[in-house]
Amino acid sequence: MKIFGKVVMALAVYSAIALMGNARVRLCPLFTDNMVMQQLSQVPVWGKAAVGAKVDVATSWNKKHYTANVGVDGKWRVDVATPKAGGPYTITISDGDVVELSNVMIGEVWLCSGQSNMEMRVRESKDYDKEKAEADQYPDIRLLTVEKSTSTRKTDDFKAADGGWQVCSSATISEFSAAGYFFGRDIHKYRNVPVGLINSSWGGTAIEVWMSAETLSEAPEYRDQIAELASVPATSEERQKKYEDDLVKWEEMLRTRDKGYKNDEAQWAKCDFDDGEWSSIDMPGMVQDKGLKYFSGIMWLRKTVNIPSEWAGKELTLSMGSVDDNDVTYFNGEMIGRTEGWMAPRRYAVPASLVKEGKAVITVRLMDTGGLGGIGGGADQMRLECADSGSMSIAGDWKYCVSLELRDVPPMPVNTSFWPMPTFLYNAMIYPLLPYTIKGAIWYQGEANTPNAYRYADLMQLMIQDWRKSWGSDLSFYMVQLANFTDLQTAPCESTWAELREAQYKSLHLDNTGMAVIIDIGEANDIHPKNKQEVGHRLALAARAKTYGEKVDYMGPMYSHYAVEGNKIRIYFDGVKGGLKAANYDALVANPKSSESQLKGFTIAGADKKFYWANARIEGNTVVVWSDEVDMPLAVRYAWADNPICNLYNGINLPASPFRTDDWAGITK
Repeated sequence: MKIFGKVVMALAVYSAIALMGNARVRLCPLFTDNMVMQQLSQVPVWGKAAVGAKVDVATSWNKKHYTANVGVDGKWRVDVATPKAGGPYTITISDGDVVELSNVMIGEVWLCSGQSNMEMRVRESKDYDKEKAEADQYPDIRLLTVEKSTSTRKTDDFKAADGGWQVCSSATISEFSAAGYFFGRDIHKYRNVPVGLINSSWGGTAIEVWMSAETLSEAPEYRDQIAELASVPATSEERQKKYEDDLVKWEEMLRTRDKGYKNDEAQWAKCDFDDGEWSSIDMPGMVQDKGLKYFSGIMWLRKTVNIPSEWAGKELTLSMGSVDDNDVTYFNGEMIGRTEGWMAPRRYAVPASLVKEGKAVITVRLMDTGGLGGIGGGADQMRLECADSGSMSIAGDWKYCVSLELRDVPPMPVNTSFWPMPTFLYNAMIYPLLPYTIKGAIWYQGEANTPNAYRYADLMQLMIQDWRKSWGSDLSFYMVQLANFTDLQTAPCESTWAELREAQYKSLHLDNTGMAVIIDIGEANDIHPKNKQEVGHRLALAARAKTYGEKVDYMGPMYSHYAVEGNKIRIYFDGVKGGLKAANYDALVANPKSSESQLKGFTIAGADKKFYWANARIEGNTVVVWSDEVDMPLAVRYAWADNPICNLYNGINLPASPFRTDDWAGITK
């Protein structure tokens, strides 16, 4: 009995200790040392604790106590009143056990979100060594990065890099968003207040993943997909299994529709198949650069080679660069290898039994799932080798035939165990931040949506309204218009990137919005321009003018309206502070008074909708456009290309936003 009594007492003591441990108030990473709270606001503070407990929150700036009872769901919340910007302060939170948050600042809090150009880190931006050294000057800038996570349902929890808020310093700045940091630094400098920056971004993601299911369902084209996502398994393990099963079924469906197969046999890979009517293409390279600009799907490539007698009966090695995206490769009609994923170089063994003197046929069934597709790498990486008898190049002329366009089949299954689907990042990386008080958001995204730019205008406006509804306030929202990218424009053209920029511009009719135009600081060969200092600066100009009411000019020339004047069209602009000028941005930085007499980037069209390069002349705060090729003009476009040659600025050296005067159907409609 004594032993039994001691056991009971030990269990009771253990249970009491466990309950005390469970009772300890638990906070999400928004509430840590070094945090920033929005000034002059009622800021929610929340967490979890034992059901029925009472939580006391004490703030050092006003010596007040706020109390809350923990609900049956284990959650509690209080709203604390914040003063004008200042600090450092402490916040003490207790449910019997005490948690003290130190070095708390009161200031301005901004959310930084989007895809890879927002995620791009300070250490990847220009002048990194200089920026790193100077970061120690800004300890009142605080940084919080939301770790990447997906969820099929709204969740209250998230993880933060390094456990929570970090003080800006040379030791902490390198991994933070460059665009976010340089924006926040300008706000800190010009407003003279502490600034808290919350980075919640994910490279390669589309806008749909950052929107709630309720709002995205308002777009008719997404309703069925949202309904389907409701049945997606909650755990990543279950989603992985579902993806694998769906992919097998999808690939079986493709083979039934792929003209290269017959009765599940690769007819187009056979050595005696007649490819005489196929077209020719030079490899390596991306097929979109070789006359197939909008291709996504399956094509078959064939190359006939001559096997020397000394190679007969010997194993060979077939090497190619990194095929984008997937390939199945055959030698004389027999499959010798297959790889999924565009990063991996292809290197396949050719069995000795297939190697005979004379004609041999190499066949590649190439699948491009979107964006660029083809065979990457240099010509020296495409070769057929015999270990003891040298090698031959297989670069150069190949025969090809498209067997299936992906637009003609249901979409490829996506592995939702790790890749964000519509609503997933709202659920996991935006919703958990609610309802923490923020001043506004900056947004750098759009590259992933360029193939569907026509839809983006509606989606962008829906997302802004979605976030405002979620936070219950008219948040300031400032976006970055897409930079110039890819090869320079050499002729008037259609452009998905131009259409996306136009869609971003259309969102500006919403109150408390603005846009940083960066058509002059992109890089042809890098989708991630390194001059994030100027990106942050232009975003901050908009915030300082529109959110904080400073008398600063923040906008370059923006198209307003036009008038046809005989064989010319006159363009009117807003944002003409200091007048209009033709200039080169790099030259302006070196010499602010520099100018060029000839405007570049304008095209003009008549009733046939065919655009020609145009002459353009500045007259006051307007631009007059004409061409000898167009007697009766109807439309003008400016900087309408992925990477346009353009040079219209206003007098304060901000570039004009690309625009068009027509509303003719674009290539993404």
